[in-house]
Amino acid sequence: MGPSNSKLCTVALIISVLVVASSAGSFYDDMDITFGGERAKILNGGQDLSLSLDQYSGSGFQSKHEYLFGRFDMQLKLVPGNSAGTVTTFYLSSQGAGHDEIDFEFLGNSTGNPYTIHTNVYSQGKGEKEQQFHLWFDPTAAFHTYTIVWNSQRIIFLIDNIPVRVFNNNAASGVPFPKTQPMRVYASLWNADDWATQGGRVKTDWTKAPFTASYRKFNANANRVGPNSVSTSSENDNKAWSTQRLDAAGRNRIRWVQNKHMVYNYCNDRQRFPNGLPAECMRSKFL
Repeated sequence: MGPSNSKLCTVALIISVLVVASSAGSFYDDMDITFGGERAKILNGGQDLSLSLDQYSGSGFQSKHEYLFGRFDMQLKLVPGNSAGTVTTFYLSSQGAGHDEIDFEFLGNSTGNPYTIHTNVYSQGKGEKEQQFHLWFDPTAAFHTYTIVWNSQRIIFLIDNIPVRVFNNNAASGVPFPKTQPMRVYASLWNADDWATQGGRVKTDWTKAPFTASYRKFNANANRVGPNSVSTSSENDNKAWSTQRLDAAGRNRIRWVQNKHMVYNYCNDRQRFPNGLPAECMRSKFL
C-alpha cells in the first residue's frame, strides 16, 4: 500500500470514529447533573446514567445544549418493585413564565400494579393536554426506548418506535404550539406521593429507598441552538424527523395503543371541560 492510500485509510478511519462518537454520544459530553449530588451517577465511561431518590432528595440532569426541533431518543429502565409515589421523567422544556414543554412522566405504583405513562404538552405556559397510558410490557425489567419527535407540524411520542400520541400544530385554529422557544432535554427522579399514585392515596414507602432509575443511549438528531440563538447543523444529516408524520402502519399502531392501553385522554373529559372540549380535540388526531 502506497503512502497516499495509507493517508486516505487513516482519514477514513478518523471520520468513521467521529461519526460513531457523534451518534453514540456520552452523558459526560451531553448532560449536566442539576440536582441530587451523588444520587446522580454517570457510569461506564459516560454510556449510562443512574438517578436515585431517597427521603432527603431526588436527582436530575439536563442537556448542555438547547434545541429547536428534532428527534430525541432515550433508553430508560424504571424503578422496580414498589415504586409508588415516585415520578421518573424524560422531557423537553424552555425556561420562563410562558415556557414550552413536552413531557414523558412515568408514575410509579405499588408492587404488581402498572406504571402510568403521563404525557403532556405545554405552550406559552399552558398545558392541560394530558394523555395517559399503561404499557404492554414491564418497563422495569429491561431498557426500552422513549422518543419525542418535534417538528413544526406536529409532536409525536413513541415507545420502542411505536407511536402512542400525536399532537398536531393547530395554531391556525388558535391552539398554541411550541415552535419558537428553544428547549433543553431534562430528566429527573423525584417524590410526588401527594398525587402520583392512585391520586395520592398510595404513599412512598421509604423503607424501600433508595429508588433508582437508569438511562442510556441518549441521542439528539436535532437543530442545536448556539450561544447567539442561531441554529447550527444537525449532528446527524438525516433530518427525516423534520417532516415526520404517521404512515398507514403508524396510524394502525397508534389506534391499537389508544384503544387498548390509554387510560386517560383530556379530549374525552367533558366533565373537566363543561363548556366544550378544546379546539384540537375536534380535529383528526393522527395526521
